[in-house]
Amino acid sequence: MRTLFSGEAHVDYGQIYVCGDDGRASEGPLLEASFAGQRAGLCGAAVPGHLFLLTGTHTGYVPITVELHGAEPPLDAEAWEDVVEVSFRPVSAENALVEWDGDSHPLSLSHTPYRVRYHCRGMDEAHDATRATGDPVVDEYLVRLWPGPVAADRVVKETSEAAAYWHAFARRQPPPPTPEERAEAERRARERQEYAERQREREAWGGYLPSDRLRAVRTTFRTFQGRPKGGLVALDAPLVHAIDAAGPEVQRALARWAAHRACAAAGLDGIDWVARALAELDRGEPLSPPLDAPRRLREAVFADARVPRSHDGTPGQPQSVAFAALVDAAADDPLEAALNALHAAVAAHGTDGAHLCAEVRRAFPATAAPPATERDRRHTTPTAR
Repeated sequence: MRTLFSGEAHVDYGQIYVCGDDGRASEGPLLEASFAGQRAGLCGAAVPGHLFLLTGTHTGYVPITVELHGAEPPLDAEAWEDVVEVSFRPVSAENALVEWDGDSHPLSLSHTPYRVRYHCRGMDEAHDATRATGDPVVDEYLVRLWPGPVAADRVVKETSEAAAYWHAFARRQPPPPTPEERAEAERRARERQEYAERQREREAWGGYLPSDRLRAVRTTFRTFQGRPKGGLVALDAPLVHAIDAAGPEVQRALARWAAHRACAAAGLDGIDWVARALAELDRGEPLSPPLDAPRRLREAVFADARVPRSHDGTPGQPQSVAFAALVDAAADDPLEAALNALHAAVAAHGTDGAHLCAEVRRAFPATAAPPATERDRRHTTPTAR
């Protein structure tokens, strides 16, 4: 025999649990579900991998011992007022005696099926009581486990009114779901969760489900001060999805177009080194200095008086985002290049962003509308059965 725990554990609402990793973050399974289909109260075992132990004390510390035996131990009924037996099989690698507030005491248990004998005394005297550490002990508990085949729960000894109440409660509960029913319920729950996740994603992308390509590049989307949080998606979601569907050639051409429009709107296209970079972009060549490195670009911008300034001497908003469009248009990923460069170009045009998006559709007919499969696809709400 090994003693897995012996000491005082805290109970709330007259409850404490044995469960695995999946039960640590909450107060355990529901009371009704734990006793579903049982004849015996006091120790609910209807939820796989969980034991729901009831105590007389409502709130406070109770002495409790958990023992692991190699075989069924002799019945010690004389020393205890109430005794029940249930079957229990852990479903997690780690198990513990878990208090209502989440604190736990590790128990070394394997995946072996166990029989559990729960011993109680003093439940009536402690009924609804509150006990602090050091107060006289009123109720005590002993949990004994040993390897054994699954068998029906049973009342070994009944003395207290509390035990009688909980036995009657257990017998009023309907049988637990069968493994097949539980699997079906879990499947429906997964369907509902997946549907909810799709709906949240659809809403985040302006009413359209994104492609895997869009999901992959979203982490690289630029944001600009003063622009809507959703960026280009918030401004024109159908255009974003249409650009995604248009393919890499259109995306690369659109990125170049957006860089030209941004630089023109910011009054930068007449500066020789900016014009050179735009030409390099058109030829598909790497950007030459100073646009090949952020530090060199920053130094060139502050050193060149031809770059329009704001009142504090720094480049204005249109100029800053135009440089971003130029750099973004050269990105290796054509979809990333197109979306970020266009977003920067929209920011460079200020309040005229919607007009610029309309120009994109005229200049690139492939972006005139999102693909019908994306626009019209609908997911029905999972039905509860």
